Amino acid sequence: MTTEDLHDLDAVASLTDRVRRQAYQVVADGTGPIGRDEVAGALGVGRTLAAFHLDKLVAAGLLEVSYARRSGKSGPGAGRPAKLYHLAAAEHAVSVPPRAYRAAAELLAEALEQAGAEEMLYKVAQRHARNIPKNPDVMDLLAEHGYVPVKGAPDRIELRNCPFHRLAEQFPPVICGMNLAMIEGLLDGTSEWTARMDPAAGRCCVTLSKK
Repeated sequence: MTTEDLHDLDAVASLTDRVRRQAYQVVADGTGPIGRDEVAGALGVGRTLAAFHLDKLVAAGLLEVSYARRSGKSGPGAGRPAKLYHLAAAEHAVSVPPRAYRAAAELLAEALEQAGAEEMLYKVAQRHARNIPKNPDVMDLLAEHGYVPVKGAPDRIELRNCPFHRLAEQFPPVICGMNLAMIEGLLDGTSEWTARMDPAAGRCCVTLSKK
């Protein structure tokens, strides 16, 4: 087992603790960076215990830290910046014994790109997604497929996670196009939402808006 495999295993193992797993979920469900006081309040535990578990999640590579003044003030008298937590961009996948699925996916994506077969991939992705049983709640539907949706506005949904993040970084035109096709397939039959390519740092390249 490689060092990367062991690191991934440690990261996933850190979620076996119930309170830590709940703390991770509170951060994952938030619409932005979240402080330890908010996590403590959501879990009904003390601030010190919440901070302990949040920092363990940071050490495991599942969360990242930033600092900001929550009051909006700056300069002398504004107070110290608060320590805030948000999901890490890194992916963690574990298989025992190790499997090379990611390497196979990278080879397939490269072959499709070189063969110019992207349009066929998009058609297959959309057809596959159309055949998936649909949850009538679009937020739940997207969450079930790993997108971590959040309402950016009443008529806009942003996706805080890309299920294909690592591949999208290496082959953005192919994988982002496939991702858009899949989401279009998931939305097929709904009259309320439409998907479009809208890349930005820190989230999926696709957003949804009301028609």
